[in-house]
Amino acid sequence: MMKGIKFMSNEALLKEIGMLNPMPGRVASATRSLNPLVVGIIVVAGVVILAVTIGLLVYFLGFERKPYIYQSDLHIRNVEYTNQLESPTSQEYRSLSRTIENLMNKTFKASNLRSQFIRAYVARFRRDNEDVIANVLLKFQFKGATSAASMKRRIEQILRQIQNNAGSLTISLLPTEVKPIDPVVVQDILIKRCGTRPELITLSFERIIQGTQASAGDWPWQASLWINNAHRCGAILISDTWLVTAAHCFRISRDPRQWSVTFGYSLRSPEIRANVKNIIIHPNYMAPTHENDIALVELTNRITFNKNVHKVCLPEANLIIPSGTRVYVTGWGSQISGGNSVPILRQGGVEIISNTECNSPENYNGLITSGMICAGIPGGGTDACSGDSGGPLVLADSRQIWSAVGIVSWGDECGLPNKPGVYTYLPVYRNWIKQETGI
Repeated sequence: MMKGIKFMSNEALLKEIGMLNPMPGRVASATRSLNPLVVGIIVVAGVVILAVTIGLLVYFLGFERKPYIYQSDLHIRNVEYTNQLESPTSQEYRSLSRTIENLMNKTFKASNLRSQFIRAYVARFRRDNEDVIANVLLKFQFKGATSAASMKRRIEQILRQIQNNAGSLTISLLPTEVKPIDPVVVQDILIKRCGTRPELITLSFERIIQGTQASAGDWPWQASLWINNAHRCGAILISDTWLVTAAHCFRISRDPRQWSVTFGYSLRSPEIRANVKNIIIHPNYMAPTHENDIALVELTNRITFNKNVHKVCLPEANLIIPSGTRVYVTGWGSQISGGNSVPILRQGGVEIISNTECNSPENYNGLITSGMICAGIPGGGTDACSGDSGGPLVLADSRQIWSAVGIVSWGDECGLPNKPGVYTYLPVYRNWIKQETGI
């Protein structure tokens, strides 16, 4: 008997379908038989229910593909560990990560696990004497009934092929290091790294950024600076205690006790609130010309990262961004010049404009210095506006690791043709940030 289904007695069933005559004065027949039509209906209904049940069981146990993530440590014997491998934005880190990921992707896609394999991702590097250990995450989609032990053996077999065909790398698979890892643990690992967005935390493919309104977790490093119970400026989370923003945001007050910070995409219901301990304005900030428009904000207490709130990467000091590169600006600023802030975070894709072009007579006629960078859309349109000041201009690398490359600083109104947004160029201030914060 199937649990949860209550069967009726014959008498009750007959009453239910109107076959038992309740009228007084009539004697019921000693033999009671069901109408063949009713029997047929009941049988058909039972068969349909059974078929649906079996179908669902077959689907969930045999055909549904569930994500599984495995972790493996690879010993890279012919690469010397350097401090550059501690920074996901360094050229050395990006190059070695891409080489390993491309090798893993190519090998698995040519294996008997090609239909189950999703992607490989280097989570971090660590030192082993003078050599390098690469911690690699491998995402698959297996049928629910697949044996975990069987999959582990198949993955190990393919990884052994990699160590024998690693091209320019000398790789060895550390024994007993291939193991399944809970997606929750993966999330915890990745949110501690800088510059991760939802598609990377889930190890999915790049998500297309559409529209202008952001969702929770889309830009987890975006913060809001508040004074007098109102949003004043944006800010960028660069560690669990430090933010970077625009110096001009503090023209009305530099007293940390008057300021607070919120995190999350909604101003009305932020995920985290924090108090400010210290404000550091760049010593060479010049308000009239907007030069060195950068400040640091230190929080009173460390915040705990989660999938919707964590830090962005800082760029290398020597970063040069080619003209035309796609970047993104986010904030709660007004949608028209002089308008009010909006309650839900908005996003906009813009393109880098060279300082030479931005300094042309029809643009800003020589006002752009080496500590600034311009970004906008040809003909105007998408742009930062009032209330966005201090917020991030971010760039993704080929591995979908995001770095803050600019801080919303100034511009001629909002979205005008030939008047793109002007941003404080963060690579120029990378050493100053490190000097003040140790980051």
